[in-house]
Amino acid sequence: MFTHKDIQQIEAHGLSVEKVNTQLANFRNGFPFLKIVSSATVGNGIKAVDDQQAEQYRALWRQSLGGLKVEKFVPASGAATRMFKDLFAFVNEDKSGKVVEAVEQGLDRFAFAAALNAVVPEGASLKDKVAAIIGPEGLDYGAKPKGLILFHNYPDGPRTAFEEHLVEGAMYAASEGVVNIHFTVSPEHIEGFESLFESVRDKYEQKFGVKYNISMSVQKSSTDTIAANPDGTPFREDDGRLLFRPAGHGALIENLGERDADVLFVKTIDNVAPDSLKGDTIKYKEILAGLLIATQRRVFDYVQQIEAGTANLGEVAEFVEEGLCVRLPEGVKALEGEALAAELLRVLDRPLRVCGMVRNEGEPGGGPFWAEGADGSVALQIAESSQISPEQKHLMAEATHFNPVDIVCATKNVRGEHYRFADFVDPQTGFISSKSKGGRELLAQELPGLWNGAMARWNTLFVEVPISTFSPVKVVSDLLRREHQ
Repeated sequence: MFTHKDIQQIEAHGLSVEKVNTQLANFRNGFPFLKIVSSATVGNGIKAVDDQQAEQYRALWRQSLGGLKVEKFVPASGAATRMFKDLFAFVNEDKSGKVVEAVEQGLDRFAFAAALNAVVPEGASLKDKVAAIIGPEGLDYGAKPKGLILFHNYPDGPRTAFEEHLVEGAMYAASEGVVNIHFTVSPEHIEGFESLFESVRDKYEQKFGVKYNISMSVQKSSTDTIAANPDGTPFREDDGRLLFRPAGHGALIENLGERDADVLFVKTIDNVAPDSLKGDTIKYKEILAGLLIATQRRVFDYVQQIEAGTANLGEVAEFVEEGLCVRLPEGVKALEGEALAAELLRVLDRPLRVCGMVRNEGEPGGGPFWAEGADGSVALQIAESSQISPEQKHLMAEATHFNPVDIVCATKNVRGEHYRFADFVDPQTGFISSKSKGGRELLAQELPGLWNGAMARWNTLFVEVPISTFSPVKVVSDLLRREHQ
C-alpha cells in the first residue's frame, strides 16, 4: 500500500507504518461505543461538598502546597477563527445575525475597544470596524489565538485570557512563591505568547509577590493521524503525498505526561473570569485539590499496606468502591489472599484525577457517566455524545451535569515516580469525522480526547461545582455577557 516515498514521509512525521496501518483500520472498522451503565448524579458518582468539608479540603490544600511541585496546564493552541466566524461572514458575505447585532450594540464594552479605536478612523462604518477587529490591518484577532485576545477591562488596563491564567495561578497554585504554568500553543504563536509574557511579567510578579515559571510546548507531529478517503484508503494530496492532520486535544496527553509536577491543574484557555467573579473559581480549585490530596494519601497508605502484606483487603475493597468509585466485578470480589491483593493493587496504582462537574443548563458537550470497562469493572468516565450509542442517547439528555474541563491531577505513584500516561489511554475511544480539502471529501480521525479516552483508565472522582466557575468564550459576543464584564 505504501511506497518507499510514503514510508519516508511517515517516518519523517515521527510515525511508524504499523501505527498508520492501525489508524487506517480504525477508519474501516470504526470505534465501539462506550458501555454506559448510567449517568452520574449527585450521590451517585458526583460528590456534593458541604461547607465544613469545603474548608477542610481547602485547608489541606494550602498545608500541602509547600511540599509539592504544582503546575497549571492550559491547552491554548489554535487561532480563534471560530470565535469570530460570524464576523468573517459579515465582512465577506454581508451576513448579519445575533452575534453581529450584539457586537454592534456593545462595541464600546469590549476590553479591546480602545485598541480598536486606535486603528480605525472616526466615523468608520460597522463593517470597517468589524474588519479591523478580525483583519491583519487592524487587531488581526481572526488569526490570533484566544490567549492573546483582550478579554476583560480593569482600571489599570485590559487583560488577555493569557494574563487571567497568570492571575489565577498566583491565587491557588503558587508553591513556595513560584507559579508554574504550561501552555500548549501552535508554533506560529509562540513568539506572540513569549512577547506578551515578557511585557507583563513584572506587573504580575510585583502585584502578587510571586515568580512565574512559564513554559510552552506544541502538539507533536508524531500524534497526527492519516486522513482517509471515504472508502478508507489513504487520502493523497494533488502531488501524491499522504495527508496527515492534527488529531485533536487528545494528542496533548503526551505533553501532559512530560510535565514534571506532582499536581497538575487542567483548564482551557478561554474559561476565565474577571477578578470580581474569581472567588468561586479559587474556592473550588482548592476544594478539588484538597480532595485529590486526601484521596491520594489513602491510596498510598493502602498500596504500602498491600505491599507489606498487612492490608485488610476487605477494607481496601470497600475504599476502592466507595472512595475511588470503581465497582469491582463479582469475580474479583470473590477472590481471596494474594489474588485479591493483586487485583486491588492494579486498581489503586493509577493516576488520579478530580473533576469539577457543573449543573446542566442546556445540552452538555460532555457528561459524567458510569461506564463498564474491558475488565468488567464499572467506573466514572467523561463521555462525549459521539461515544454513546443511539440507543443510549437519552442518557445525555437526562444527565444532570456536564464537564467544564475543570480537572486536578495527581501524576505520581507511591514511590514518587511519574506514571506513563500512555499506559492509561483507551485507544478504542477515538472519533472519526467527515472533512474536506480542496473540494474533496475525506475522513479525519481524532485520538481519544484529553479528558475522555486519554484518561479513561485513571481513577476518577467527580465533584459538583457552581456554574459561576464556568465562563467559556466560544463566540466573540460571549465577552459581553455579565460574567465577562
